[in-house]
Amino acid sequence: MPILIFQHTPTEGPGRIALTLRDHAKQLDVRRLDLSPPAATAHAHAQVNGTRHAPRFIAHNPEARGIPTDFDDVEGLIVLGGPMNVTDDPASVPWMAREIEFIAEAHRRNLPLVGVCLGAQLIATALGGEVGPMTNPAGQPTAEWGMAPVHQTPPANTDIILAGIPWSMQQFHAHGQEIKKLPPGATALQFSDKCKVQSFRIGLRTYAFQYHFECDLPTIESFLNSGDPQIALASTDPARAIDDARVVYEEFARLSDRLCVNLASFLFPVGRAITA
Repeated sequence: MPILIFQHTPTEGPGRIALTLRDHAKQLDVRRLDLSPPAATAHAHAQVNGTRHAPRFIAHNPEARGIPTDFDDVEGLIVLGGPMNVTDDPASVPWMAREIEFIAEAHRRNLPLVGVCLGAQLIATALGGEVGPMTNPAGQPTAEWGMAPVHQTPPANTDIILAGIPWSMQQFHAHGQEIKKLPPGATALQFSDKCKVQSFRIGLRTYAFQYHFECDLPTIESFLNSGDPQIALASTDPARAIDDARVVYEEFARLSDRLCVNLASFLFPVGRAITA
């Protein structure tokens, strides 16, 4: 059974997450939701089962099949990042409401579920949390871009998904919104100086990470050279941030790989028959 990956932009792919899962013999099904008009959702599963003719765009881009209409043969779900926000005008992201519904149902079914950056915020929203723009202590808008340490909360020290991860580690950040309030029943696992929720868990096997552990160095450099207005809002100098990333990259990559291996080894192999 494949692990679904919801991707929202061409530049924020699954990176080392996909490489690790494939090394663990996992089948992946990447869906580019930003390429999928609302009508694609209604056609997607029928196309997979060969019972309808697919829309033309599906034939040209098999990743643009939209959100499935059911959970048949779905082993788990990974939700990636993107430049959009959960607070955006629904008309500008017509697939997001359906994605949030799908995430909530995946969690209810106790499927392995992982969110990264926007994906973490979507999980929080789907399960009853609150997400909004970041602000500094003076209440002014801010953002978090570049390498910065994340620290573990006490519950994280015994969480198997963070096994082998030090209490503080350098991670890559690229976001201007944050989880303001955790969903009911969620446990915060990590935080940074700028963001009080860098990761959390909820239920049997749902994990969300605000930081981008999936990135390799070229992807980090691409983020920082993108000209995103949030970079200035974060008071981040791109050239200096790239230099900082190069200095700590070896440790960042080692620990990010360890996190990916933990997810592949301890989260996704769990039989889907187990229920809460």
